[in-house]
Amino acid sequence: MTASDGFAPRLLAWFDVNGRHDLPWQHPRTPYRVWLSEVMLQQTQVATVIPYFHRFVEALPDLPALADAPLDRVLALWSGLGYYTRARNLHSAAQSCMQHHGGELPRDVEALAALPGIGRSTAAAIAAQAWNDRHAILDGNVKRALARFHGIEGWPGASAVEKKLWTFAQRHVEDPALPGDRLADYTQAQMDFGATLCTRARPACVICPLQDDCVARIAGRQDELPTPRPAKVLPQREAVVLALRDAGGRILLQRRGPVGVWASLWSLPQFDDEAAADRWLASYSPAGDAVMWLDEVRHGFSHYHLTLRPRLHRIDAPQRIADDDSLAWVAPADLASLGIPAPIRTLLNRLFED
Repeated sequence: MTASDGFAPRLLAWFDVNGRHDLPWQHPRTPYRVWLSEVMLQQTQVATVIPYFHRFVEALPDLPALADAPLDRVLALWSGLGYYTRARNLHSAAQSCMQHHGGELPRDVEALAALPGIGRSTAAAIAAQAWNDRHAILDGNVKRALARFHGIEGWPGASAVEKKLWTFAQRHVEDPALPGDRLADYTQAQMDFGATLCTRARPACVICPLQDDCVARIAGRQDELPTPRPAKVLPQREAVVLALRDAGGRILLQRRGPVGVWASLWSLPQFDDEAAADRWLASYSPAGDAVMWLDEVRHGFSHYHLTLRPRLHRIDAPQRIADDDSLAWVAPADLASLGIPAPIRTLLNRLFED
C-alpha cells in the first residue's frame, strides 16, 4: 500500500474524532511551546509531562527567558523529569538561538536539527506543528505503527530498518490527499495513534482505522512487530552516598561534573565504596558524629542499575569546606531551587521528614 491509498487521510479522520486536542502546548501553539513539549516528550509519557510543562512555561514563558535563566534554575524546573541532558541541551539551544537566530527558533529543519538536543524527527515535529510545514516524523510511536502496518521486520533502532521506516513516513506525509493546512494535526495524529491505539502491548486493532490494510493485523503478528530490541542484561552497580547534616539542619550537597550521569546536578557526595567515603570524610574531621545507615535507594539507568547505600552523619558544627565550590551547605527550604536527581530528592525528602 502506498500513501495515495489513504494511510494519512484515514489517520487524520480518526484524529478529528478521537485525537488529543486539549494538550497545553496546543493552546497557544507557538514554536517555543511546541519545542519544549517535544523535548519533554522524548522518552516520557504525556501524562507525566503536562505538570512539568505548566510549571516550566510559567517560570520561563519564552525563548529569551530560557536563554537568560541560570542553568540551576532550568535544572530545578526539570528536576524529577529525568534524562537531564535534555534540559541542558534545551538551555544551550536557547542561548544559541539568541546568538545566531535573532532570539527565535529557526524555521529551517536543518538549522533546527543542528541545535543541541534536536534531531531529525524532533526538528520535523517542531516545523510541522509550529508552522504546518510538510515534514515526516519518526518517533517511537510512529516507528511501531509503520512497522506493523507495512510488516517491516527487524528492530527499528537498527539503521537499515530505520531507513525503511523513514521512506514510508516520507511517502505518507507527501500524500496529495493530506491537506497542506493540516500538517500540525497529522503530526499529532501519528503520535496519538501510537500512544492510544497502536500501543506496544494489546493494540486496539478492532477499532483501528487502518486495520483492513495492516500487514501485522492480517497475519496475526501484532505482538511480534515491531521486532523487539535484542535482549541485554544490564550490569548492577553499588555506591555509597554521604548525607552530612549539621546542627542547623542543613545538608551538604555536591555539584556533579559537567559530563556523565546527572551532569551538573546537585547530589550527595558519592563514592564507589565505604573506604573511599571514609577517606574523603576524614578530611572534614567529623569526630563525634552520629552515624546511621539509611534504607537503600535503587535506580535504573538505560545502561545499568544502581543501588545507593546512604549513610547519615549528624555533625555538631558546620565544617569548613576549603577551596571547593562544588560543595555547599543547603537548607531544606532551598532544595526546591536546585536541580537534584529524582532518587536523591526522594532520599532527602525522606530524611527531612524524620
